[in-house]
Amino acid sequence: MRAFIAIDLDPGLKEAIQALVRSLRSERADIRWVRPAGMHLTLKFLGPVEKDRVARIGPLMSEVARGRRPFALRLAGTGAFPDERRPRVLWVGFAAEPELMDLQADLDRALAGEGFKPDDRAFMPHLTLGRVKGPKGIAGVVAELGRHRDRPLGDMTVRSMALFESILRPEGAEYRIVNEARLT
Repeated sequence: MRAFIAIDLDPGLKEAIQALVRSLRSERADIRWVRPAGMHLTLKFLGPVEKDRVARIGPLMSEVARGRRPFALRLAGTGAFPDERRPRVLWVGFAAEPELMDLQADLDRALAGEGFKPDDRAFMPHLTLGRVKGPKGIAGVVAELGRHRDRPLGDMTVRSMALFESILRPEGAEYRIVNEARLT
């Protein structure tokens, strides 16, 4: 199965992100927008994982979560990859609070012990809003995105992380929670 570990977002935070997407969509740009079901904060993309390895990931996640208290997750900033002059991916960021950064780093180290390659790039907590398909209307979207850069967009309390299965379908990916590890 194709899998990743992420923080599932509260409905209120998803609604705040959807409101931002609605304001960006008004520019009618050539962008494939992320559906609400795809709104999560990925901590680690695993890729294709064999069933026997899936059974070991749940206990590993629980071990990483054990002893951690729930913590605040705050939307902070907007931007584009690789940059706003040549946008390919539009995103909304999350504040790089120590609790979030430590959780992701510890998860990455624990998974390395199970044979999952550590990430080459530093973790940049973000959620993809959309992928640019063409240049039509993109300047207006980037300008609108910039207007939200310093605005508070919402927050939530992180109480768990989840192992998701990603099922690729013609209409877009479908996500299913396979296992969940609660912060205690």
